[in-house]
Amino acid sequence: MSRALLSAAIALTVCAIAAQPLAAASSSARRGLAFSEQRCAACHAVRANGSSANPESPSFEDIANRHGVTQTTLRTFLRDSHNYPAVMNFRVNAGRIRDLAAYIVTLRKPDYRPIM
Repeated sequence: MSRALLSAAIALTVCAIAAQPLAAASSSARRGLAFSEQRCAACHAVRANGSSANPESPSFEDIANRHGVTQTTLRTFLRDSHNYPAVMNFRVNAGRIRDLAAYIVTLRKPDYRPIM
C-alpha cells in the first residue's frame, strides 16, 4: 500500500471514530451541535479536542467533563441567563437549551484530561 493511501486510510479511520458518538446521538444532540456551531463557536470550542477562540471561554468538552454536570444542571444554567457573562448578551429559548444540553453531554469521556 502506498504511503498516501495508507495516510488517507488512517485519516478516514480517525474521522470515523471521532464521528461515532455523535452519529449515535439523539436528534436533539445533533440540533444542539448545529446551534452551537452557529451561536457559540465564536468563543467556545464546541467539538471534542478543540481550543476555544476566546481563552476565557471553556470548551464544551471541558464543561461536559466537570464534576456534577448533567443535562439537568446544564439546562438550569442555560435557562438562568443571569449566569452568563455580560459579553454573551443573548437568551437561549427552551428548545435550544434542551438541544445544547443533550449535545454537550455527548462530549463526556471517562478518561478526560483537560488541555493545558
